[in-house]
Amino acid sequence: MIDHAIRTREAHKVTLIGAMVDLIVGSMKIVAGWLVGSAALIADGIHSFSDLVTDGFVLAATHFGRQAPDSNHPYGHGRIETLATLWLGSVLIFVAGGIAWASLARLIDGDPIPAPGFWAIGIAVVALIAKEWIYRYTMRVAKRVNSRLLEANAWHSRSDALSTVVVLIGLLAAQFGVGWMDAVAAIVVGIMVGQVGGRLLWESSQELIDTALPTADRERMRTIAEAVPGVDGVHDLRTRSLGSHDVLDLHIVVAPRLTVSEAHEIGNQVSRHLRDAFPNLADVTFHIDPEDDSDETEHSLRPGLPLRRDVEGVLDETWSACPVWQTRVALDLHYLDNQIDVSVYVRELPPHQSLDAAAHELRSASRSLSWIGRLRVWQGPGKG
Repeated sequence: MIDHAIRTREAHKVTLIGAMVDLIVGSMKIVAGWLVGSAALIADGIHSFSDLVTDGFVLAATHFGRQAPDSNHPYGHGRIETLATLWLGSVLIFVAGGIAWASLARLIDGDPIPAPGFWAIGIAVVALIAKEWIYRYTMRVAKRVNSRLLEANAWHSRSDALSTVVVLIGLLAAQFGVGWMDAVAAIVVGIMVGQVGGRLLWESSQELIDTALPTADRERMRTIAEAVPGVDGVHDLRTRSLGSHDVLDLHIVVAPRLTVSEAHEIGNQVSRHLRDAFPNLADVTFHIDPEDDSDETEHSLRPGLPLRRDVEGVLDETWSACPVWQTRVALDLHYLDNQIDVSVYVRELPPHQSLDAAAHELRSASRSLSWIGRLRVWQGPGKG
């Protein structure tokens, strides 16, 4: 897996190269469009310069968005990339509206469009090749470093390449006397750019409201977790994205009487398997459940059961007259089915009393304690 420093360097490199291409291509388009009077070519040049502006923003966002978590941002800074993508989509829609409006006005006014000349057409062809190349290059890097922002910037470049195709058609039509095609081409460019901007706005807004990962990914995560030995089930699996990283929360059901350390190690193993299968998981939070409570009210919202200190106080008072309680060496409590299962460990039993008889004596003395579930007496040192 590529580390953050390498990812950031690669993102910066491809963005800087793209910025140089945008500067050169945008200048060529605007100069050529001004000289031959092509609104479509000028609009396409403005689109290229909008790429240049967003390139600078992408550089800043990838730098700050990939910084390590800190005390104020414990989940990292991935949302910076999300906000940058949102801003990028907004810029595209603004540029698209300006292009389409100006071109529509020119089409309605019926301004004559002179033949642009084949040299202007040649500039459009060169621009098309350059923008398509930078799109493919940026997209390869975006996939390698897993950056949605970089992928969005690649599509920004692709929208410029596609708009240049439309402009090229308009220039060719104008060259052969169909001048109004230039304005139509510019309007089509505006619509195409606006569609890309709208898609970026939608995707980034979905991330901001913590939309889950695709269903196929979530089902695969569940399958991987349930395949770990010791896992009896998985529920409340929740996912969300933070920039180029993903976050996962899940509840893991294990055997009800496992020790805390064993159950926690099972959870750690689930986390390891999930991280191996999904390298983009930046954080995995698991909750160990001794029973499947997926269809029940959250435990913290229920009336609470007494904790150990209170349990021992009540049992001391209730079982003070029971000889077996006075010889105890350990006490285990298991909170299951909204009751507390109690296991009492004794080093030796009172004379002439069996384990079953001792358990019956304790049960009889505590009939008024409705929260006691299973009650057992064991002879031995206990589990510690």
